[in-house]
Amino acid sequence: MRALPLASLRNISYVRRPNNFYPIMHPIYLDYAATTPVDPRVAEKLRFYLTSDGVFANPSSDHVLGHVAKQAVEVAREEVAALIKAEAREIIWTSGATEANNLAIKGAAQLYQRKGKHIVTIKTEHKTVLDSCQYLEKEGFRVTYLQTESNGVVDLEKFKAALTEETSLVSVMWVNNELGVIQDIQAMAEITAARGIRLHVDAVQAIGKLEIDVRQTPVDLMSFCAHKIYGPKGIGGLYIRRKPRVHLAAQIHGGGQEQGLRSGTLATHQIAAMGEAFRLARQELHQDQQKIQVLRARLLSGIQDLQPLIHGDLVQTVPNIINLRFAEIPANKLLRAMPEVALSTASACMQANQTSHVLRALGLSELEAKAAIRISFGRFTTEAEINFAVEQLHSAIGHCEGL
Repeated sequence: MRALPLASLRNISYVRRPNNFYPIMHPIYLDYAATTPVDPRVAEKLRFYLTSDGVFANPSSDHVLGHVAKQAVEVAREEVAALIKAEAREIIWTSGATEANNLAIKGAAQLYQRKGKHIVTIKTEHKTVLDSCQYLEKEGFRVTYLQTESNGVVDLEKFKAALTEETSLVSVMWVNNELGVIQDIQAMAEITAARGIRLHVDAVQAIGKLEIDVRQTPVDLMSFCAHKIYGPKGIGGLYIRRKPRVHLAAQIHGGGQEQGLRSGTLATHQIAAMGEAFRLARQELHQDQQKIQVLRARLLSGIQDLQPLIHGDLVQTVPNIINLRFAEIPANKLLRAMPEVALSTASACMQANQTSHVLRALGLSELEAKAAIRISFGRFTTEAEINFAVEQLHSAIGHCEGL
């Protein structure tokens, strides 16, 4: 294990595991929307396809180990496809959701610009979507950025009104990464399909939390990644509908892997691990969500007397993400007062001291947005950890109000 700085070592304890010692950070981890711990079952799959006693070969190599590695890649592709009820050949591997979003948006916009150079998206989208759209604006495309209602949900009538004869692409996040709010993708997909408009969905926070069936919901493109669903970082994928066939302009060129849409040596270990993570998600989706519903209820009940102001819709939401503030206590001050709980103030992709564009889009002032914290939990969160976090919130708010 790589040596850590002395300052970091002071904050780490070690617990005994078979044949080794593993470092465990003290803080209770409630930042699952930023990344999840790798499930031990997934980690074992990762290790097997990485080391010399397993199958580490290049899946493009024409020898026995290469063939076995290729088979592992295809099994993983089937597992990913199964979670969203897609065909395996509709899944393209990427380095993560950022690349998948870029490939979907730029690739579709460039290829379908003959239909029109108008794109519709939402102001509360992830930065990878917004930045891709801003890039295309510089290339001559026109982008409409829809305003949500105060609960973070897009009004469908306003959505329909934004579409024109020139609209060739719509990009909408299924579950907002800061709020947990769920957009009505079923209705949006039916609207865009009827008008021959390509619909891209960022499903990073929806995968493993919602039942997704692309046979029933006619989305054209869907981005996802492994590290938000108990898999490793650095691997993701893009669903590309085949019937009716959706085409994209490649953004990375080289060896022609992944149907010529994403050249580069396939990372067998990461892909196999992602496949396992998606298999487990399909197997344990309802179990995970029932547990998380209980944890959410316990958290909200425990802080009710603190009168939190919750951002986003309370019904049209996933249970594992809660965005709130306590009056106008600055979030950074609150988090400093409770170092034993790992929470976030916004998306992990936001730069330090940057105000959340999602909360500002909801109409919050800069002061209100800077008071917001995001609490997110998942498969390995325990009720004892929620109870501890509730105690810490009470103590921290009392400390901050006393200053």
